[in-house]
Amino acid sequence: MKGQLFTILLIGAILFGLDMYLKNGFKAAFKKRGFVAGKRFNQIYTAFSVMLISGMLISIYLKIPVGVRAGILMIFFILSVVKITFLPFVVIDDIRRIVIRLKKPEAISAFPNEQDKEKIPRSEFLMKAGLITGIVPLAAIGVGIVSGAYDYRVRYQTLNLPNLPKAFDGMTIGQISDIHSGSFYNKRAVLGGIEMLLAQKPDVIFFTGDLVNRRTDEVYGYQDIFSKVKAPLGVFSTLGNHDYGDYYSWPSAEAKKKNLKDIITTHKNLGWDLLLNENRRLKVNGEEIGILGCENWGELSRFPKYGRMEPTVKNTNDLPVKLLLSHDPSHWRAEILRKYPQIDVMFSGHTHGMQFGVRAEHFQWSPVEYIYKEWAGLYRQDMQQLYVNVGYGFLGFPGRIGILPEITIFTLRSAALSAKA
Repeated sequence: MKGQLFTILLIGAILFGLDMYLKNGFKAAFKKRGFVAGKRFNQIYTAFSVMLISGMLISIYLKIPVGVRAGILMIFFILSVVKITFLPFVVIDDIRRIVIRLKKPEAISAFPNEQDKEKIPRSEFLMKAGLITGIVPLAAIGVGIVSGAYDYRVRYQTLNLPNLPKAFDGMTIGQISDIHSGSFYNKRAVLGGIEMLLAQKPDVIFFTGDLVNRRTDEVYGYQDIFSKVKAPLGVFSTLGNHDYGDYYSWPSAEAKKKNLKDIITTHKNLGWDLLLNENRRLKVNGEEIGILGCENWGELSRFPKYGRMEPTVKNTNDLPVKLLLSHDPSHWRAEILRKYPQIDVMFSGHTHGMQFGVRAEHFQWSPVEYIYKEWAGLYRQDMQQLYVNVGYGFLGFPGRIGILPEITIFTLRSAALSAKA
């Protein structure tokens, strides 16, 4: 605990020091602009820096509502892009000022007290150029937020399963996750994404949780769209942490129970087979594999552990392949790998890739990787695999930057896993 507190304080001090270093650069970019040149700006700038850094650290280390957490972290990283872009211009200007001081010893310090008249002023042009350079990626991010929210992308993934029965070789599975219907504001775009999924004609479809944000009634205006999600061998679903109503202040325990009952009924009305710590046998040409669904189980203390694997795997020992739907990917490393080696593949969502980052063919990065080791794409340890879908919807802020909404299409193959884990 002491070590963690020291780390938090050290990180906070470094970030605050960087903000204070950049402050005079921001002021120089708005030279003679009244408010910015005054003491009031110093006070507001310092207070905002303290609040944002504190909010970022609290979001990572303490339990706060997920939407608030996502919003704070997003603001922090967006502003960090501007600061990192601006930083080289401030450093170059300070080098310039030091060189001038060395050539003219009679000049006062390159880092004068604000009460003294600055004899080696910062370059207003250089600071403005740095600020403009920093605003360019900020503007691009703004465009990305708006355009990325519904920019659905289909990702294809082959899953090699050595014990896969011949009848299932070549079978396709579609996966969507984290719909978060309470965040939507463009119904036509939502429908467009579902049409993209159905155009792939998957044999089976998985939905891995978070149909809503806080209350079941958020999805009612979209039931006509999601009821179109059908597949020849069925649609299987499970619940995510948001589906239990834990993030809403209910007037009574009975109201919360009714909300959960309503979400279960909604899955049924959509024609989805909701798996609540249970399993199904998928049969094709006399051969079978298992589809298992575990309720939400998150390793981090801020997320509930409703999942129970004992009933989830019950009566499945004879099945050659077991595919598990479990919303939170931390469940895989914390419990599945340690206790349930019979699970071949686990399908998850939850992370959203924090809706911010970079995702290319051979490289991906997001701030969420500092919280979740497995946060997007395919992972493997020994003979077990995990796939994390970065989500269909959005939460906390209305868009996505770099980590676009995902529709995943898997092809099952009866083939040995490669030697590389």
